[in-house]
Amino acid sequence: MNSFNKFFLSFIALTFIISCTSQKSILLNYIDPNIPSLTTKIFAPDFISKEHESEFGSIFSEKGTEFYYAIDINGKAEIRYTRLKNNRWSIPKTIISHEKYGYNDPFLSTNEKELFYISNMPKNEKDTIPDYDIWYSKKINNEWSKPINAGNKINSDNNEYYISFASNGTMYFASNKNAEKNRLHDYDIYSATRINNEFNEPEKLNNAINSKRYEADVFVSPNESYLIFSSARKEGFGKGDLYISFKNKNGEWQNAKNMGAIVNTKNHELCPFVTKDGKYLLYTSNQDIYWISTQILNQFK
Repeated sequence: MNSFNKFFLSFIALTFIISCTSQKSILLNYIDPNIPSLTTKIFAPDFISKEHESEFGSIFSEKGTEFYYAIDINGKAEIRYTRLKNNRWSIPKTIISHEKYGYNDPFLSTNEKELFYISNMPKNEKDTIPDYDIWYSKKINNEWSKPINAGNKINSDNNEYYISFASNGTMYFASNKNAEKNRLHDYDIYSATRINNEFNEPEKLNNAINSKRYEADVFVSPNESYLIFSSARKEGFGKGDLYISFKNKNGEWQNAKNMGAIVNTKNHELCPFVTKDGKYLLYTSNQDIYWISTQILNQFK
């Protein structure tokens, strides 16, 4: 074999190695190698988003090596989990489920030692009111504990939905606890600080966020500079759209803006989550998880 042929084969081999390494790096970080730009894509088709399943709230851990999401099976939700192991993502497995009650909307606490979610299970034997509460499990020896109710300051006799944490531990969520009896679809977004593992009385966000209609499924950025949430409003594209609000220089929420037809459709868009590196927005639409580059957020500042 002459020198030219040796050089050519070495070049092809090196190119192949570089190509594989680049592909593996993407897979390690985001599961799906088809990284989106400003066009939405179904997230991890046939692995996470499956044709005959309904997938909902989803989150990555801070390091991007664990992924939690919920699926609905015959009207009952359960939480699934996959992690990066030996340079491969494990087959998703169910980690929180019940034969009778549902578990949905997973979100990790700031220190990732607690996994929050919602459930329609009763608080205790005396609880006969059918509603959704916020619950959480603690990580003990790499196992999640039995569900712990987030307490009466957070939960009411109506529904509490979807959880998101700022880096300072403040929790954002939605509730219809103050809705009129004939308008139970009227959900509002609240925030609650947490001191020594105890939540303080929640505060309802102002009219820049909340309205007389449905506002829920809120994601707050770690530094609380913006919110993304789902709302059903007359000017929307479908059953529920994603809206975004930024804080101004005075720390006040500005009027929320519809995120437009790139994200929103005639269906219901919900369950927003932005990866910890700030690069990608994941959300649910038409019973699948989608994602898009967060460069789209710049259009609404």
